[in-house]
Amino acid sequence: MSFAIEGVYCAAATPLKTDGTPDLDLFGKHTRALIEEGCHGIAMLGSTGEASSFGVRERMDLVEAAIEGGTLPGQLLPGTSSNSVTDAVEMTRHAVQAGVKGVVMLPPFYYTAFSDESLFRFYASIIEKVNDDRLKIVLYHIPLLTGVPISHSLIEMLVRAFPDTVVGIKDSDGKIENMHAISVRFPGFGVLAGADPLLLPVLQGGGAGCITASSNLVARELRLVYDHWDGPAKAEEVKAAQDVIVAWRNLTNSYTQLPTVKTMLAKRRGDLGWLNVHPPFSPLSQSEAEKVWSTMDALEGRA
Repeated sequence: MSFAIEGVYCAAATPLKTDGTPDLDLFGKHTRALIEEGCHGIAMLGSTGEASSFGVRERMDLVEAAIEGGTLPGQLLPGTSSNSVTDAVEMTRHAVQAGVKGVVMLPPFYYTAFSDESLFRFYASIIEKVNDDRLKIVLYHIPLLTGVPISHSLIEMLVRAFPDTVVGIKDSDGKIENMHAISVRFPGFGVLAGADPLLLPVLQGGGAGCITASSNLVARELRLVYDHWDGPAKAEEVKAAQDVIVAWRNLTNSYTQLPTVKTMLAKRRGDLGWLNVHPPFSPLSQSEAEKVWSTMDALEGRA
């Protein structure tokens, strides 16, 4: 089965200058490198991308920087989430006009006592105000952070009303049973795993791919799993790639994930500028960073 949005998408980290503004040049180089390493596309400005720490103009500048850096617009899946409908519409319209593949959109998450009807109105108002047939939306289900789950009934309401617009979901809740249930209930609606080790079981259950943090570092292995997960001749290679993915994912979770991913990128890309993070995050300590870097050497057989 094919989906409107499918494949390995990186939940790209966003490099910062020392003053906390986006390093647009480095970001453009990073997104291009991720494509070269095997990602089908870049799901920028999500949780790993520190989207909530940027202003609207900064987020639109990052979309433009990725394109100027050599990533094709059709390879981009930017997050355009905001509790403000006005801001969400502005960022979504900008992304669509830039030619992106689609956008990823959280539910509103400050007030949390919502009915599905209320959440439907939120998404519908954005879709109707953007008013562009090119718009494709991937819903973002991460209730641990938002406190607002995306239910099957809400998906049904949105797919029924906007079948050519609401085309998939990034599920970062970690429950593979829910991902499989969505795939079964909504054929053609793309389920994208939000955790790297779940790409394989999501594909086995009829899903569309993944949007993950560790693909900043293991894009090649994720792509191998995606390309060959159902090929018996490649079963051993898929297993070996899956083992690598799990090991690197575990390392990203050895400390707070976002600064850990950036610490790993500082070594991988050879640029300590990657260590910069927005408050309220803090960089890893020197001893923590050195431990992460030592483990990277061991995983890569250089220890």
